[in-house]
Formats: sequence, structure tokens, C-alpha cells
Amino acid sequence: MSLADSDRELVASELDREPTPAEAALFENLWSEHCAYRSSRPLLSAFESEGEQVVVGPGDDAAVVALPGEKADDDGDGSTYITMGIESHNHPSYVDPFDGAATGVGGIVRDTLSMGAYPIALADSLYFGEFDREHSKYLFEGVVEGISHYGNCIGVPTVAGSVDFHPDYEGNPLVNVACVGLTSEERLVTAEAQEPGNKLVLVGNATGRDGLGGASFASEDLAEDAETEDRPAVQVGDPYAEKLLIEANEILVDEGLIESARDLGAAGLGGASSELVAKGGLGARIELERVHQREPNMSALEILLAESQERMCYEVAPENVDRVREVADRFDLGCSVIGEVTDGNYVCQFECETVVDVDAYFLGEGAPMNDLESEVPDEPETELPDADLEAAFDAVVSSPNTASKRWVYRQYDHEVGVRTSVGPGDDAAIIAVREAEQGLAISSGGAPNWTTAAPYEGARAIALENATNIAAKGATPLAAVDCLNGGNPEKPDVYGDFEGIVGGLADMCETLSTPVVGGNVSLYNDSVAGPIPPTPTLAMVGTKDGYDAPPLSVVPEGTLLLVGDVGLETGDLRLGGSEYLAQFDGSDRFPTLPDDPGAVVEALVSVANHDATRAVHDVSHGGLAVALAEMVGEDAGLKVTIPGADPAGALFHEQPGRALVQTESPDAVREAFDGVAPVHELGSATADGRLTIEAGRSITTDAAAIRDRRATIERELQ
Repeated sequence: MSLADSDRELVASELDREPTPAEAALFENLWSEHCAYRSSRPLLSAFESEGEQVVVGPGDDAAVVALPGEKADDDGDGSTYITMGIESHNHPSYVDPFDGAATGVGGIVRDTLSMGAYPIALADSLYFGEFDREHSKYLFEGVVEGISHYGNCIGVPTVAGSVDFHPDYEGNPLVNVACVGLTSEERLVTAEAQEPGNKLVLVGNATGRDGLGGASFASEDLAEDAETEDRPAVQVGDPYAEKLLIEANEILVDEGLIESARDLGAAGLGGASSELVAKGGLGARIELERVHQREPNMSALEILLAESQERMCYEVAPENVDRVREVADRFDLGCSVIGEVTDGNYVCQFECETVVDVDAYFLGEGAPMNDLESEVPDEPETELPDADLEAAFDAVVSSPNTASKRWVYRQYDHEVGVRTSVGPGDDAAIIAVREAEQGLAISSGGAPNWTTAAPYEGARAIALENATNIAAKGATPLAAVDCLNGGNPEKPDVYGDFEGIVGGLADMCETLSTPVVGGNVSLYNDSVAGPIPPTPTLAMVGTKDGYDAPPLSVVPEGTLLLVGDVGLETGDLRLGGSEYLAQFDGSDRFPTLPDDPGAVVEALVSVANHDATRAVHDVSHGGLAVALAEMVGEDAGLKVTIPGADPAGALFHEQPGRALVQTESPDAVREAFDGVAPVHELGSATADGRLTIEAGRSITTDAAAIRDRRATIERELQ
């Protein structure tokens, strides 16, 4: 860890003295890109984060959103709130895939706890290098094992997510994890310190030396020797301690013992405690030797900055400290009263020596923003492959990017908590929020092929894709959180791409009237292999009455309609960002999106909930070819004819905002989409479990063959 010369000068000027070693290290971590968003914060104002449903927006450990009809009255009664958060654990997952991914889950769950919420669902979006490379498989298997181990042990279901493979993640995979929690007005806690004289209490695991400098490590390009040299910066998780912390937190919140809370993540105790008091415009006095430790002879700097997991910092009124200690003892958790809130500076002492004495607000908010150059990416040329249609169908349907992710989600317990109505493998998951008699739909993912081809348009498409996933289950989008991943922002082309994904995501979410209520930024995802693709992950939730949803698979009878296909209507079938071009080394412009995407989503919600609807499936990655293949089962097939003179374009372009609808009333679907988006009748369902596609030539296969093609990942990893 090393404080940059320009930052040291600014700190020294503010303090009117040279910083102590502990202060320098604290500033270096809290002013890092990972914590201070020095390159991205100037762009984040593009996001619309307000709405009548938003209770707590960006800036806290997690956002808080009221379910429709559940905003509390003046007395705070009758409210049901959800919390939403997302974070990245990219660099740690490269160095140590199991612990890196596992502690990413632990961290986002504790962000949920600190808002007074109980975690009810997880979603993970994962990005790796090309699947046929052994190192990519090693990282993939380790990350999935880490997520499943931690989530299963703590009893929080993993219900949604995505997996993508792209050659530019080879030197730097991405692990983005989102968590949804449940709380109410009465139980809501924030990370804003309330009153001088209240005690600061550390509850959870003992502090060790693991994770030292994790925040600064996450703000640097990965070096060639990162897997060995940076291993000390990776935290080690203990999910069983986290489970105890979850249950203890429930009691502390239920009994009203917590004034404010912050989980210990980036920059450890120093980060959590200083941010807590800074948000309240206050200070603190902390005695570091009081922190319960698991290793001997720890220094002040180590105690202050270690990122040991499963720890929470609580602000507690003096009269409640003994009860907090009783609850911690009941769950075999460590508990230390480490100091108190003051109306002065943020002060840390160690063995009677003052090692930190700074203004908390300056520590948290004083980092200067970076003024970086950017370059607008060029529009790709059109170079379309001349591939055999049947061979192209096989290649796209069996690609690891479009293949079944069953190997991943079967390792996750997605039913624990008995709230999961629709689990992973569908367009969106649905969690039963019985407290409000509503279903909560969850979709999470990105599309590196899209944002590589066109950062701005690709990011717009990602937002629309997640909204379409939710609408396909009959739910209306409510709110979203994002994880913005990019390479080294000091490179103008990389920063230009990053600007593009921020602008695209913000514009489409605003168009959809879906506020982005929180998120995370992860830059410097750059290695000797080069920068990652610009990668925005969006986790979106929507709501519906009840918990049922139309299935993805067709039933033996009913007409199949394609709704929302703008390119098929105009004949402008652009293939940019498609898996088809990735398989056959082509390039093209990105598809045109619907003129009124909000109206498309609204119409699809109406159709999905119509009595005559038998099945609904979003069309996106892999295009119409993959969507048709996914709808076929042993007991029901499809016989369809693809209209137009460009069968490859029609089958493989990936414009979002489209869906396949099986219905007993085609007129009802046409009426819902009248004046909104085109509707094409493709054919009908059959009872023979076969898929027949007429597209200039006939492609015929059956459910068993499709399953075999789509089992690419499972087959290769067994």
C-alpha cells in the first residue's frame, strides 16, 4: 500500500502535518478507485435514482424500495420493503476463485443485514475467458463452488444470474453478486450515525491479517504474478459464522437495539467506522486494542485495515450494550465495545498512542475526482459469414454462452427459505413475498458480446433484456441495481467504452421508469491479457399479484407468436453482438431497439397474465433459434415458419424486447401490441416433442437432441 504523492500533499495540507503511517494507509484505501469512485463518480449522476417507491437510494450499504401499495403510512404501519445490493469480487476471484467468490456472497449479504433486512435471495453474474481453455474452467469451477458453498451454508437461495464466456476475460474474470432482502419501516436501519455518546460495538468473527489492502488491490491492474503475490489481499470466509451473524442481527433489529450499522468490507474497520460517523456528520474515538483478534501481535494498521469477514459495526445506545453482548454470546460471536461516537474528529488510538486523527468527512469524501480523456468507439464494419444454416443452428445452440447453465444452478440450493416459486433456468426467478401477497421477479445479467460491439446501445439492450425477462413472467419492473465493470480508465478507449455503458444503461432505465437505486463500480479490470470488455451487470426486480407465472416451455396445443421483432418487420436484421457472429468471426452493426420499449414491456406483462396464454419466453442471446429450442420438451414440440428473405438474420439476430408467446387467443395478443410493436405468427405447437423450422430450408430436431446440444458445459466438466 502506498499513498500517491499528489494525494499525500493534499492530505498533509488538510492536516497541516504529515500523515501517520496508519493515516496514510487509511487514506490510500478509502481514496482508492474501489472506495472513492474517483474515475466513475462524475458519470453516475446520469442515473435516475428517485421514485415514489424509493425509500433509501444510493449511498448506503443497500437500497430500500417499497413494494407497490406497501409504502408506510405516517405511523410506519403496514409496510413491506425490500433491500437491493450488488457488488463485485473480481480480482479476489482470479487469485483464489473459491474464497474470492465465497466472500463476495458474504459481503453483499452483510450489506443487507446492515439495513435491518433479512436476506431472501441471491443472484450471481459470472464472466470467464473462453470455455475451451483449462484456466477458464479452473476459475469457473472454483467460483461456482465458492458461491454454492457459502450460499448453501447460510441458507439464502441463489435463484437467478448469468454466465458468459469471452476471450477478453481470460486474465481477469468477473464475479458480480446481488442480494435481495426483506424488511419494513419499523425495522429499517441505516449507516448514518445518530448521536454522540453512543457506543461503537464490533460483533462477529475475530480480526486477523487476511484481506490486508483489499480495497487498494481491487483498484489496480492484475499483474502476471497476481495468483501468488496478491493472495494475502484475499479474504477467507466462514459461512457458519455468517449464519450466526444473520440470526443475531435479526434479534438485535427486532429488539430495537441498533441505532445504525455498517458491515466491515473494503478497508475493514477503518472503512466501516469512519463512513458510519461521516454520514452522520460526526466523529469517533476508537481504541484499537479493544478489537477482538485471532492473531497475536497485530499492529494498529493491521487491526484498522484487515478485511477479515463476518464482522459488523453497530452504533448502540449505552443502556443497550449489555443486551447486545448477551445476544452475541448466545450465538458464539465475538463482541467488543471499541469506542464511541463523538462530535469531533475520527480518532483511533492504539496502546495510548494516537495513530489516526482526521476529519471523518474529509477521509470519506475528500478524494479528488479524476479528469480522464475518452475516445468514442468506432462503429463496426459489416462482414457477415456465409455459414450453412443447419451448421449455424447447431453451433449457436450448443455454444457455452447459450447452452444450459444447469450444471451451475443445480449446485445452488434455490428452494431454501420456501419462497421460491420460479427458480433458476427460467427468464426470471419469482420469490413469494407473502407479507405483501406479491411475487417478486428477479433477473440479473449482462452481455459482453453486445457491449463489445456497441457499448452504449449494448448497455441499453441489457436494461431492456432484463425488463423483458421480468415482463415474460407477468411482473412489472420496479427498480434495479448495477455493477459497472471496466478496464483501466486511464486508457482513453477504455474510458470511452465505460462512458458508453453508463450512458446506455442510465438512458434505458429512465425510459423504462425503473430507477437505479444503487450499485457498484469495478475498474482496473486489466491484466497482461488486456482489458475486459465493458461489462455492465444489471440486477432488476419486478412485482406481480400472486406467485404464479406462465411457463417457458410450450404445451401440446396453441398458436406461437413472435412479438416485438423490429428487424423482422423492417427487413433490417442486424447481427451485431450475436453469438452467430462470435461463432463464425463476423461483424455487424447492433440491432435497432423498439421505439417505445416501455410500452413493449407493459404489453408483454398484460399478455403474460392473460388467461389464454400458455407459455412465454424472452428472445435474446442466441436469437430466435435458441429461444425456440428452449421451449421444446418431451411432450410438446413446435412447427414454425420464419418469415422474410434473410433466414440467418431472422434466426440469429439478438434484438432484445422480443418474446415468443404461445396462446389460445392470437387476437388478444395482437390487440395488446396494437400500435406498440409488430406481431408475427410463426406456427403452432405439436404433441411429438420435435422442433421443425422452415427458413428457406428445413431444420428438424427433437427435444433429446436439443438437450444433448445444450449440455455442453455439463458434458465438458464431468
